[in-house]
Amino acid sequence: MAAFRLLFRFLLVAFFALALLLAYGFWWIGQPLTTITQAQDLVVDSGNSAPTIAGKIAPNTVDSTLLGIWFRVSGLSRQIKAGNYELEVGITPSRILDKLVKGEQALRSITFVEGWTFAQIRQALDKQPNLRHETQGKTPAEIMAKLGQPNLHPEGRFFPDTYRYAKNSSDTSVLQTAMNAMNKQLEEAWKNRIEPNPLRSPDELLILASIVEKETGRESDRTMVASVFHNRLRVGMRLQTDPTVIYGLGSAFNGNLRKVDLLTDTPYNTYTRAGLPPSPIAMPSKAALWAAARPASSPALYFVAKGDGTGSSYFSQTLEEHNRAVNQYIRKIP
Repeated sequence: MAAFRLLFRFLLVAFFALALLLAYGFWWIGQPLTTITQAQDLVVDSGNSAPTIAGKIAPNTVDSTLLGIWFRVSGLSRQIKAGNYELEVGITPSRILDKLVKGEQALRSITFVEGWTFAQIRQALDKQPNLRHETQGKTPAEIMAKLGQPNLHPEGRFFPDTYRYAKNSSDTSVLQTAMNAMNKQLEEAWKNRIEPNPLRSPDELLILASIVEKETGRESDRTMVASVFHNRLRVGMRLQTDPTVIYGLGSAFNGNLRKVDLLTDTPYNTYTRAGLPPSPIAMPSKAALWAAARPASSPALYFVAKGDGTGSSYFSQTLEEHNRAVNQYIRKIP
């Protein structure tokens, strides 16, 4: 009988001890981790065990042991996703596990602006502090080879948009996402092009869209600008568009386009060469792609900027009408 009472007391003490331990555990998982005193990066590699992850969060502490136990007893440790995470001050064990299971990685963003060149994209990527800069020091050809397009000119091949990426991702992965986005947008625009059409391929559509992007000062004029270029291509007129000349000049362009520049032949000089240039000259927007695919129905062959502060243009069908517009809007001759 005495032995039974002793066993009963032992079991009762053990029960209360377990109850207290469980109560402490439930309390602890909802309390901020005191070992995290500033925002902390956490890299979870594929195959990391619960104790390994816990050790990365709070190395050589009691919290590390408790976190490892918590991850395992929760039954969710196998659902933890690899990735780059950010643990903020005040985060609780419960929230840490929730974040890891949901794969809520630390995200950053970068914006590629419509009309940017590939050089400007690279500059923007190089300035991002939370990217692995794999493309630094590489040639455009080497970058495109890494993206699986070794023979493709990079200009215009990336869609202008805001891209979110996990902290410490590679700049190559951002470019891959932007390239995939442009391929999708281009395919959609090409499928919906009007017929008949002087453009013979999606690549030609992309080239023309980049010119439309650079030539349009007002969004509502895009389809009319595209119409002028479509009409010129149909009748065999040279495009005679300044942005392509400027692109062909490269670093030699000082901001002032001179008559001698218009007469200097380069592969991108559409005053000296017929047809489209050999590649896009910038990143076209979705609107520019669709304008190039579905231009306005118009007989216009010329346009000139009005210079009225709105970015609008005046469109003409004949050279005589165009010259009058140039006198009025550019030379200010009444």
